Amino acid sequence: MPADAPTILATSGGVVPSPRNKWSVGPLTRYAVDLAGVEGRAPRVAFLATACGDQPAVIRDFYDMAQEAGFHGNHLSLFTMPNVDDVREHLLGQDVIWVWGGSVAGLLAMWELHGVGEVMREAWEAGVVLTGVSAGSICWHSGGTTDSFGPDLRPITNGLGLVPWSNGVHYDSEEQRRPLFQKLVGDGVLPSGYATDDGVGVLYRGTEHAGSFTEVPGKSAYFVERTADGGVVETPLDTQLLR
Repeated sequence: MPADAPTILATSGGVVPSPRNKWSVGPLTRYAVDLAGVEGRAPRVAFLATACGDQPAVIRDFYDMAQEAGFHGNHLSLFTMPNVDDVREHLLGQDVIWVWGGSVAGLLAMWELHGVGEVMREAWEAGVVLTGVSAGSICWHSGGTTDSFGPDLRPITNGLGLVPWSNGVHYDSEEQRRPLFQKLVGDGVLPSGYATDDGVGVLYRGTEHAGSFTEVPGKSAYFVERTADGGVVETPLDTQLLR
């Protein structure tokens, strides 16, 4: 059952500490699954850990989370070869695609090699809800800031561009993020875009921002916009707390 419009929930969160497993599904990811509108069966949630090299431990943690949350969990690995015969068929058969963090540069390179980006656009247009954290947030945008190349952050500008905005993740927790994101927007390296504190996500319906949500009280999302004179304006957004 697809969502009623192309839907992305791009986050700097989505998991919370668990007393039983390494992580539990957080309110942001639960909200993304709710947006798929599944009724009468477990929602099909595909997990992609491409950005961390498809680490087996991360994929195992996902299955623990999925079982605890009542999802019908599955995953797509690309290392050392795809784990499914038909990537397109697999992804288009999901209700939600959840992309993990790590190297967004590595993720985009592997997706390009395997044609995953084209399939993601098709899935998005078909109503499969796309969500993810960090690299799994930036990837849907035109670009953002990344530590893919080393501890000094650099721009990434070859995102999938499903939405025409840039994306700043971990906006309040990593000291380089906020000033670099604003500089890149002001310099025109990145287009205007949306930034999220840790624990916060921004929702897009089609290509337009449709709301901001947090699983951590007091955290926010922001719109960072280049002005006509090359300056930057950062506007905090109304951000709804999810329980």
